[in-house]
Amino acid sequence: METARDGCCRGALFTRRRFVAASVLGLAGACASFLLPGCSTSKNIVVEEAESTPIDTKLTFFGFKYESINVAVIEDILRAYMDAHPNVSVSYEGIKSRPYYEALKKRLASGNGDDVFMVDHDTELLFEERGYLADLSDVRTIPLFSSLALSQMKAESSILYMPTSISAFGLYCNTDLLASHDVAVPRTIGAFESACETFLAAGLTPVVANNDISLKTLAIARGMAEVYAASDAERRIEALSDDPDALSAQLRPGLDLVERFVERGYVDAALALTTEKTADDLEQFATGRYPFMLTGAWASVRVHDMAPDLAYEVHPYPVLDGDPVLVVNVDTRVGVNANGTHVDAAKDFAAFFTEPSAIERFANSQCSFSPLEGNAAPDDEALKPLAGAFSSSVVIGSDDNVHLPVWGAARQGVVSLLEGSSAAVVQDQMRALLAEGAGEAR
Repeated sequence: METARDGCCRGALFTRRRFVAASVLGLAGACASFLLPGCSTSKNIVVEEAESTPIDTKLTFFGFKYESINVAVIEDILRAYMDAHPNVSVSYEGIKSRPYYEALKKRLASGNGDDVFMVDHDTELLFEERGYLADLSDVRTIPLFSSLALSQMKAESSILYMPTSISAFGLYCNTDLLASHDVAVPRTIGAFESACETFLAAGLTPVVANNDISLKTLAIARGMAEVYAASDAERRIEALSDDPDALSAQLRPGLDLVERFVERGYVDAALALTTEKTADDLEQFATGRYPFMLTGAWASVRVHDMAPDLAYEVHPYPVLDGDPVLVVNVDTRVGVNANGTHVDAAKDFAAFFTEPSAIERFANSQCSFSPLEGNAAPDDEALKPLAGAFSSSVVIGSDDNVHLPVWGAARQGVVSLLEGSSAAVVQDQMRALLAEGAGEAR
């Protein structure tokens, strides 16, 4: 969701007294905070005249949102907060997601963690055990969240994060290319595979897939759909929650599906292994030579920019014989450092960041659903097919009620499938990864 091929990071410091904006080259994970030695800027630094209000609280905010379209909204929220709190400054630093998590773990382990930071499901499991996350149960905006968001936030005895979006994953369909081959947007797995065969026969690789989320969300959708659709879904999820054997077995049909896509050439496995999400994959799809792409809905705004004339729609995953399945994550989670020096101020900022005026604009800027009551859909027309499925056929990709690191394990499993491993071998690999992750969390 937050990668870029060049590996750049973006940092920004905003206060009422001073404004600095820069794009930082190199791996920011090695830097404890923005503008430390070793970081260099690719843009001029702009400094405004200092104001007279003294600053007595300086908060740092670390996240994996670094691209300008996301940072611009964060900048506006920070400015608004500091306008309302003239004695507080907030600095934001963002880098690409996978290096971000390594940097975040090192900062917190060293005792130099930021006041506010972004987490995901797998790191939350680890951080909860290590005591890094402050309890946010008393934050004033908690009652504003939707039942879906609260079902994740309240999975444990205390609330340890606040989501700022609900991301969705979808099948991007090049509608002109489908029409030219007399192929309808697929709604079932049979129709999807038939469409892929049609395009293969025409000499086209059917599906663009990246090396991270594309095929793992497809596998999770297929493997977990029956669980979430069951009348006793909560009981079934609880039964899988701490059982690596049961969870890996539940995901096996999804692994079989990915294995079939690889074997039949519906995806170019060698290319997918080197295709970075929200970067290389979008460039491939933007050429107009691919009928389908699997990735997050958040990428839609970038596709519009890269290929303004490309006609496409984003649909739920057609992985069953019946209705398609929408995979979502309650994410871009904001946590507060329990060991920081400004815990109360950091919680106040987190509350401001999750007020409707801020959070709904932030979620929409990412082409994501709002986590607040009503779950407002993004206004991108290409994403309208996802909105209809949101209230009916939803699978949560990384569910807080599952106490195993399924998100990371699924990615490693799919990489193995792309490298030629069988679904049976990968099921065993995932079982081991889930068990190992459970041990680390304890």
